[in-house]
Formats: sequence, structure tokens, C-alpha cells
Amino acid sequence: MKLIDRYGRKINYLRLSITDRCNMRCRYCMPAHGVEKVTHDDVLSYEELYRISKAAVATGIEKIRVTGGEPLVRKGVVPFLEHLSRIDGLKQLVLTTNGLMLNEMAYDLKQAGVKHLNVSLDSLNANTFAEVTRGANLVKVLAGLAAAERVGLPVKLNMVVMRGVNDHEIERFAELTRDKPLAVRFIEYMPALKEPGWQKLSLSGHEVLERLGERYRLNAVDRHELAGPACEYRIPGAKGTIGVITPITGHFCKSCNRIRVTSTGQARSCLFSEKGVDLKPILDSDDQLALQGALRTVVTLKPDMHNVSVDQCDHTAFAMSNIGG
Repeated sequence: MKLIDRYGRKINYLRLSITDRCNMRCRYCMPAHGVEKVTHDDVLSYEELYRISKAAVATGIEKIRVTGGEPLVRKGVVPFLEHLSRIDGLKQLVLTTNGLMLNEMAYDLKQAGVKHLNVSLDSLNANTFAEVTRGANLVKVLAGLAAAERVGLPVKLNMVVMRGVNDHEIERFAELTRDKPLAVRFIEYMPALKEPGWQKLSLSGHEVLERLGERYRLNAVDRHELAGPACEYRIPGAKGTIGVITPITGHFCKSCNRIRVTSTGQARSCLFSEKGVDLKPILDSDDQLALQGALRTVVTLKPDMHNVSVDQCDHTAFAMSNIGG
């Protein structure tokens, strides 16, 4: 079975948030004062999240990314991931993490059936990292990356590029791909919080490639069907790859293959769209066919493209941790 939206896009990728809680306070993800926490009763149980996942795969989803907040802070996450990995028809189970708890959990994640990790890392400098994350410990994240490498868990390293904050580290991140099979991706700053003057932080993917092109020859890498939105390149002879993700200056909406479900059961077709379907009443009915139908409805709501650019920012401000990063 295939999920095809109104614009002919094949939808085969679900981003499933299991918590809004996080042990970091990244400046582009949530405001300095924090966010109002969702109550325990509002967060879906693992059983409900599993039912959504099973319904999604039954309708054509082939890849599930478990997100948060920080998914590893939720108790019982490893058994839940193992349960998900056994869904018949699911081709890829992957997970996004900030890496703080990865040193202790990498082996268990690998054993549970997680195929690869996306690790958010915006600086290799301890002071800059602490500034961006409002106090997190870089040493713990680096230890987590080393643990993932030891257990053979592939890593995509995500860097949100911010002008005047960490953009001077672009080349240093690129160098990581020479000796390690990392997929380093440079992501344009997204104005989820709609902070005044956010544009001054914005650095286009084109400029990132121009800077890298001054030092390296970059060879394009072919995308596979379940790949994310990055345009990927490889430095000749490097073990890893470099990717650029351009949600602001170079919309990749025409090839978008994803839908989202938040930890409170709100299904969305686009990060910046406020249209969605509340799955909670359907979960209460214990009707899997109705759940499948609701997910198909979400796909029909998927817009042609979002309306966020450097010059336009009409969405309602939101914390990424509440939607699922």
C-alpha cells in the first residue's frame, strides 16, 4: 500500500515524538524562560504510540523516526523501540537525540533495532556549545558519539548553522567526515520561535557550500528512497558525507515524504502547518481502521509547500520540542 498526497508525493516517513521533555534548552528550540510542560495525562502512552505506528505502517509508512524533546529521557524507551522495530513492513527505525545520554544507551539502542541516529551538535567548542544549549556539557555528547561508533551505530550529525555564533566551525565539522563514516549535515536556521531579527542569524545553504568549496572539491552523492531532505556531497577519499538542508532558502517541499505525530497525539502534515488531526479520540475508540483513515486524512492536508522564508514568517510561534524536532 502507498500513501500519495494531492501533489503526487509518496509519503513513507513518520516522525513520532514521544515526549516534549528535554535535558537541553537550545536557543533555537525553546525560549529562554522555557515552555509550559505537557501533563502526564496528555502524553500518549507507549501502547497508543505503538498503535499509531502500526497503523502508519499499514497505510504505507516505511520509516519511523522517534523524536522529542529528547526521547531518551522517557523511561522505558528501549523496550518501546524494540517493540516498534518488530512491526511487520517497517524498513527503518531511526532516532534523533542530543547525545547527552548516548554513552550509557548506545549499545541498548543498537540491540533494540535502531538503524541509525541523528545527533544534534551545533559546536565543537565547549563554550559555544554551552551558550547555544544554555549550559549543556559537550564532553558528554562527544562520549556518546564515541559509544555509538564503538557499537556500530551509524550517526548523522546535525549542525544548525548560525551566523556569528558557530558558522566559523563549518570547515571543522566537514573535516570530521574525512576519517569517520559520519554524515555531517548543515541545517539552515529556522525561525520556529519567530524571534525579532532572527534573519541576522541566517546563513543560506548556498553560502555554506560556497565556503566549503573554497577548501574542498565536493562530489554529489546520490539519494536513496528513504533519505532525508539533505543534498549530500563527499570530499574525495572521505569516509563520511556532507549534507546541506535548506528549509528556508531552498524549499525541499516538492520532495517531502513525511508526516508528524506529536507526543500528545496531534498528527500534522508539515512542521509549519497548523492543520492537523487529533488522534486521541480515535485512540479511545480502539479502532485501528479509523486510525489508518485519520492518517490518510493528514496526508490529504499536506500543503504544496510551506510559506516560511527570509522575508516571510506567518506561522504561529512554537517550540520545536513540542512538535518533535
